[in-house]
Amino acid sequence: MSKKKTNTRTELLFEADGLINGQRQEDYGKPEDNFRRIADRWTVTLEQYLKPGVELPPYAVALCMADVKLSRIVTTPKHHDSYTDGLGYLALAGELVGA
Repeated sequence: MSKKKTNTRTELLFEADGLINGQRQEDYGKPEDNFRRIADRWTVTLEQYLKPGVELPPYAVALCMADVKLSRIVTTPKHHDSYTDGLGYLALAGELVGA
């Protein structure tokens, strides 16, 4: 049986999986807890821009972090980590909303 050769997109997805289910979780804790802390801080920081009583949900943090990575890709399109991190943030956002 021959071993199936992986392509770049598969490698990026596997690397993102390893990060969000491995070292990043070890470093920062469960995503729902980490993103809740960030959302709480961002709610205060962005308070004057939000409607009264609106709080950012944790998945919005993951989406915003993916946006940061997408913005960085525009100026450094060959920066590998921006792709894996962006994929990881989008996967976490999907998990947090139950997609």
